[in-house]
Amino acid sequence: MPLAPGTHLGPYEISTPLGAGGMGEVYRARDTRLERSVAIKILPEQLSKDPTRKQRFEREAKTISSLNHPHICTLHDIGSQDGIDYLVMECVEGETLAKRLQKGPLPLDQVLKYGAQIADALDKAHRAGIVRRDLKPGNIMLTASGAKLLDFGLAKPAAVASLATLTVTKMDSPVTEQGTIVGTFQYMSPEQVEGKELDGRSDIFSLGAVLYEMVTGKRAFEGKSQLSVASAILEKEPKPISTIQPLTPLALDHVVRKCLAKNSGREVAERGRSCQ
Repeated sequence: MPLAPGTHLGPYEISTPLGAGGMGEVYRARDTRLERSVAIKILPEQLSKDPTRKQRFEREAKTISSLNHPHICTLHDIGSQDGIDYLVMECVEGETLAKRLQKGPLPLDQVLKYGAQIADALDKAHRAGIVRRDLKPGNIMLTASGAKLLDFGLAKPAAVASLATLTVTKMDSPVTEQGTIVGTFQYMSPEQVEGKELDGRSDIFSLGAVLYEMVTGKRAFEGKSQLSVASAILEKEPKPISTIQPLTPLALDHVVRKCLAKNSGREVAERGRSCQ
């Protein structure tokens, strides 16, 4: 049940809803102690009721809160009240990359600027042992000071079961009138689709998919179902950027192709070295 304006969670007073999805509800709120605006994310019931997942989440939230980076949304606090577990985050003003992409591809200078900022933020997280796992345009905010990664990685499991991944993704993903499932799934790495153990190279693949869309205005991997998208991620190469945007610098095209290399042996290692 949505929280009403004026509801208090600890020292935080709920103001207005900002969004909702399979991984929780987000509200704008006021920190009554420090007199500042914050964003509060209410965690899904299945996370709050599972003691093991809750303990793991709390441990990893402490790690994430230590990430001090200008292009990562700051995690201020974590709390629990009346059976409601919540995160308190920096309230970021701007528009998501997903919303911006509805207008078409970004100018080259913005692709380079935002791309470098996102890559630097991921590098900071990877050096701290944190895998983002869900990098997508909807989790990237474009602000006056540059790109900000939102909702930064609630967990870094040793391995992700593919069936569970599909279930969570479907909860997050809207379904069009034609029944086409879109969203997070289209930015997953091959190893994530297959349910293999993940490391930072999975995020690098997702970064490649995001960069591809920023340059071309089109998704790197598309399909009318999760199965067809999965098949494209595992087996197909995206249409060359040069055929869509002929003036794209060869160096940028090379970086994106390296990021999108399939998950096999030497190519994975090259992907990590080329894009970090």
